[in-house]
Amino acid sequence: MKNTGMTRPLDTLGRIVIPKELRTSMGIQAGESLEFYLDVETGLLSMRKYIGVCCHLCHSVQDLSYFRHSFLCKKCIHELKGNIEVCSVPVPAVNEAVGKENSLNRSSSQHLVEHLRRLMREYPTAQQGEYAEWLGVSQSRISQLKKLL
Repeated sequence: MKNTGMTRPLDTLGRIVIPKELRTSMGIQAGESLEFYLDVETGLLSMRKYIGVCCHLCHSVQDLSYFRHSFLCKKCIHELKGNIEVCSVPVPAVNEAVGKENSLNRSSSQHLVEHLRRLMREYPTAQQGEYAEWLGVSQSRISQLKKLL
């Protein structure tokens, strides 16, 4: 363990605010459960995210295995190993840059909106970064274009 150098006071009800930097680095979201550990001899109180006793993917409680700080059931492990029912999103063909000009980068907003609409219909589960890469624009530009949809 390392000292963070951060201190927080207890309020009158015994509550403490966990600093945002710590919540972010530990992946703790609002509403998630925490579990506490206490070493009485040293007076050390520690905590971590409560991982529960169910499969991290399907929430099953049968045939569990512990893997990288979480539980996975036998069925999910089998599906992950065999890539069953997993399909990767294919990368659509995008016009290559010719010289210094890229036709999609220099296109009008309406043209980009139409391309984005088509990609969103074809690949509804793709992430914003993927749309940006396919269209050759930044993620912030994708956000702007989504507002125009």
